[in-house]
Amino acid sequence: MKKSLLMWDESIFQDMEVFEFDFVPGQFDFRDTQEQELAFQVQPALRGGRPLNTICRGLPGTGKTTSIRKLFTEIEEHTQKIVPVHINCQIDNTKFAIFSQIFRCLSGHLPPGSGTSFKQVFDGVCRLLTKEDIILLVCLDDANYLMYGDEINKVLYTLLRAHESYPGTKIGVITVISDMSVDLMQTLDARVTSIFQPTDIYFPPYDEDEITEILRQRVKEGFYPGVISDAMLALITEHTLKSGDLRVGIDLLKRAGLNAEKNARRSVERDDVCLAYEVSKYLHLTATIRALRPEERALLRLIAERSREDTEMAAGKVHEAVKATSMKLGYTRYYEMIRKFDAMRLINLHYREGRGRSRLITLRYDPDRVIEEIDQC
Repeated sequence: MKKSLLMWDESIFQDMEVFEFDFVPGQFDFRDTQEQELAFQVQPALRGGRPLNTICRGLPGTGKTTSIRKLFTEIEEHTQKIVPVHINCQIDNTKFAIFSQIFRCLSGHLPPGSGTSFKQVFDGVCRLLTKEDIILLVCLDDANYLMYGDEINKVLYTLLRAHESYPGTKIGVITVISDMSVDLMQTLDARVTSIFQPTDIYFPPYDEDEITEILRQRVKEGFYPGVISDAMLALITEHTLKSGDLRVGIDLLKRAGLNAEKNARRSVERDDVCLAYEVSKYLHLTATIRALRPEERALLRLIAERSREDTEMAAGKVHEAVKATSMKLGYTRYYEMIRKFDAMRLINLHYREGRGRSRLITLRYDPDRVIEEIDQC
């Protein structure tokens, strides 16, 4: 039977934007509880008070950033008295850079690039807030990137105590943590914790049914009818579960659709999905490795190097190899990091029965690709 081919000017995509990571869907399911908690934190600002502070915790791809972006969009649509500012701390990870972005959001332009002190930027932010009687709500996304060089204490202290220098200044902070081994409150100074006092909101991983429904909604909005069959959606869901990151599934939909278009087909086939997965599967790896600390990347690199010769390694043997390097890593800290890698789906940690129970480590990705990603950080 002759296949139904696309004409050169046709597309199977109804709306390509649906598959972008910063897209905020109109229908955002399975995060009602978290969204309600976030909205409650902002309620005081709607009555002229200071927003309550928040920590949003959860693995990558669990809806934290989307929930916050959705909240910020609703705030911008309903009031000009609250200015929400989203900071990507992977990019802006110093006090000066963060306050420069806040200044840009308030004034419409960045502060002068040279010869400008932090005090000048800080003063400019606070003057704009008090002059316009504006309440500031700052999201520090991937705030764990501020933990090096004690930037997290510097940033939070300056934000939360701004009212001491500029009476009437009202600022609330949402911190987003994707590293589940991080206890933010334990890393903060007492002078910060005394005023931060955040509410903790947890974002659990999506289960199989939730992933299927979320991807089905993206398919409905992004493709024309009939492009993605139930069988292809099930295959994409399977790959998404394997990675543990919803973003992999969303990217997989887009790439599989582009593969089908390249071959002038009106629907996505298995080969389109499998070919796309060879690229999409590394999204989770890239994002996760960037979220690791330098010592954690060093350990993961060692595991990857040993995986070239031994795909299944005893945890104890790996620790012996660690001790032979310059890494100063006791077994307790080492095993905490191993369990973290397992939770982040970088490795599989399982047991082998025998004389006692040996813990075995298996890398979930190609070792050369892991090393390449680490080298690019």
